[in-house]
Amino acid sequence: MHRRLALSSMLATLLLGFPLWVGAQALWPGRSITMIVPFPPGGLADLVARPVAEALGRELGQPVVIENKAGAGGGIGMGLAAKAKPDGYTVLLALSSLTVIPEADAVLGRAPMFSLADLRPIARFTADPTVLVVRADAPWKNLQAFLDDAKKRPGALNFGSSGNYGTMHVPMEMLAQTAGLKMAHIPYTGAGPAVVALLGGQIDAISSGPATVLQHIKAGKLRALAHWGTAPLVALPELQSLRDAGLAVDYAQWSGLFIPAATPEPIAQRLRAAARTAAQDAKVKEVIGNAGSPILYQDAPEFEDYVRTDARHMVDVVRRIGRLE
Repeated sequence: MHRRLALSSMLATLLLGFPLWVGAQALWPGRSITMIVPFPPGGLADLVARPVAEALGRELGQPVVIENKAGAGGGIGMGLAAKAKPDGYTVLLALSSLTVIPEADAVLGRAPMFSLADLRPIARFTADPTVLVVRADAPWKNLQAFLDDAKKRPGALNFGSSGNYGTMHVPMEMLAQTAGLKMAHIPYTGAGPAVVALLGGQIDAISSGPATVLQHIKAGKLRALAHWGTAPLVALPELQSLRDAGLAVDYAQWSGLFIPAATPEPIAQRLRAAARTAAQDAKVKEVIGNAGSPILYQDAPEFEDYVRTDARHMVDVVRRIGRLE
């Protein structure tokens, strides 16, 4: 008798709460949404996030407010997003380092900042091969001159990045391993600070998405030597690829929208639809395209497969890089 009463009471409580739960999703979003960008201003993630956030806000009827949470190659911000309340009010604009950091945590033997299972892919916006750039006044006029010098002087040349195992670090390590180079790595908190260091002469080179460096290349401040792609770049169509130079290495720095994995399905689907509209928005295409990073949209199912494949590939890459102190 007591058990039946207890079960009846529990069921009544659940039924009373059910309309509130459904109603909360139906009314979503009822306030502003936070978009975590796990890097400082000045890099690809921030460049993509700002026009996308504005377009999402117009589509959803609530402002999407950017919060830059930099550190650990993007891991700090990604971890915050992964652990956020799954109510649709926190989204993540991540780069491809998202597939690297969990394996890097394992290699380093540290507590994981997040796992890929904690986050749900919603949409991919861009996917650009990174570009090897040096200052315009550097002595290396082409890729071969840079490679020859790096081989002659092991450890003498250095490169900057957005952090250990980040989207600017990994491609340089892949190049070094393939070409048999030894270069010093100098990590910064994001692409913006790394570009500033390159312009200021503190470092010799970086590998960056085109959108971060194109304006400086056009202004004659930086020189592009090669790219990590398998097809000509839209922004720099004459630039040779590493594969053109006989180096079998390629890498894409992609950007995409994620939410905490437990976010209710109706909210996830509304975000998916809003992201699709944002990717087609004329202003989004113009702002990101003018920076040298054309929209290469993928909807959630395709993007989920893309992330899974990329993660499998990055496991091998990170293990080859090994433990960094």
